[in-house]
Amino acid sequence: MYIQSGELVIISRGDFHFSINSKFLKSLRFCIILLLLVVSTVPCAAAYRGIIKAYESRAVSLRTADIQNQCTILSNQLNSYNYLSDTSSEVINASLTQLTNIYNGRVMIVDKELRVIKDTYGLDEGKTIVSEDVIRCMKGSSTNYYDKANRYIEVTSPITTGETEEISGVMLASVSTDTIEDSLKILSTKGSAILGIVLILMLGISLFIADRIVKPLRRITESIADVSEGYDDEVLHVNTFTETKQLSDAFNKMLGRLKQLDQSREEFVSNVSHELRTPLTSMKVLADSLLAQDDVPIELYQEFMGDIAKEIDRENDIIADLLSLVKMDKTAKDLNIKSVNINELMELILKRLKPIAEKKNVEVVLESFRPVTAEIDEVKLTLAFSNLVENAIKYNQEEGWVHVSLNADHKYFYVKVADSGIGIPEQDQQHVFERFYRVDKSHSREMGGTGLGLAITRNAIIMHRGSIKVYSSEGEGTTFTVRIPLTYVA
Repeated sequence: MYIQSGELVIISRGDFHFSINSKFLKSLRFCIILLLLVVSTVPCAAAYRGIIKAYESRAVSLRTADIQNQCTILSNQLNSYNYLSDTSSEVINASLTQLTNIYNGRVMIVDKELRVIKDTYGLDEGKTIVSEDVIRCMKGSSTNYYDKANRYIEVTSPITTGETEEISGVMLASVSTDTIEDSLKILSTKGSAILGIVLILMLGISLFIADRIVKPLRRITESIADVSEGYDDEVLHVNTFTETKQLSDAFNKMLGRLKQLDQSREEFVSNVSHELRTPLTSMKVLADSLLAQDDVPIELYQEFMGDIAKEIDRENDIIADLLSLVKMDKTAKDLNIKSVNINELMELILKRLKPIAEKKNVEVVLESFRPVTAEIDEVKLTLAFSNLVENAIKYNQEEGWVHVSLNADHKYFYVKVADSGIGIPEQDQQHVFERFYRVDKSHSREMGGTGLGLAITRNAIIMHRGSIKVYSSEGEGTTFTVRIPLTYVA
């Protein structure tokens, strides 16, 4: 019983034990123990049963063959002494009694009329016996039958007379199988004891192996639990098995990625705060300057208000790009996929950006190698390609050029944006797609950049299962290559 959040909660011992047992039954440790026990004991049990059956079959077969031989020998003697006509022969009677005593059984001699002329038990003499085995033996076929339930073997042997070997009677012998059953019980007892010992040994071995296998997994679980409470600087090394090594490597990679994401988040928050504060600071300085002066000239007032308006526009641009980036971070289900003519899309983008290019006297050329139609989100890819071309224009040389090419194969379409601009230093190329990253911050502010354009572009392309790469040499220009599937696969 315990109290939680002001409520009285009662847990009975039975419920607690059930919870513990249920948890154990669903554990990997229990599954391993059960699997090893089944794999080890089932074959042993099957072998044990097989040995018992084989021994029983072999013992019954030998006993049947032995009785059959004895009956055949006695049948020949019965013929020699003409026993079917005269049952007073002491030699034959002694042999029959001896056979009965040795095998703990009963022998009956049946004549041609199916009348019992001799019964070692003295119970059925003079009676008629109608038996399927006796009738079959009268026709010349010796028979044998094993009755496990009543624990006896019954054998018939024909008695022949004269040189023609005509069947004139049948010897019917029933012998007890108590000795075989006793041997089976002894064998079964010893086999059960051995099977029990094997089960106990395998239980111990299974417990050891299960603990050996589960121990590294438990350590990995504890490390994951530590991550949920706070990052652990220690690298996980569990090299017990190949699989646990792979798990620990994947865990270390995940932990590194989580740390990187956490660091990126902190940097992103810091950058957003800085980027949003900068225009506000500028507006604050301009406004304070106006308020601190008396009789401000209209020209100065208009100039300062124009600067404030520019800072407000810059603030709006940053917020708009942040909203676009948030939309790009959503899942692919938010994409509005439809079939779009990419040639017309690229022509429209370049047409919109033509005034910007004319201001800088930059020549923009579109080269389409073939008609291309693809399944895309037109709004998001328009924004992505517009960012690439606009950057190529903004960070270009006077009287420079921007070359945009469109091509496709059977699976993808390719867009290449090359310029004759200032280029990107090699050490900065791997960071250009990061949020708020700028190669030249002062020059970027002059151009009005927010540092989010390429991050938005990359996210839009990735949402379409595409890829983007950058190739650049400082002072020689930059080339962005984009590859996007023609058919969108969710």
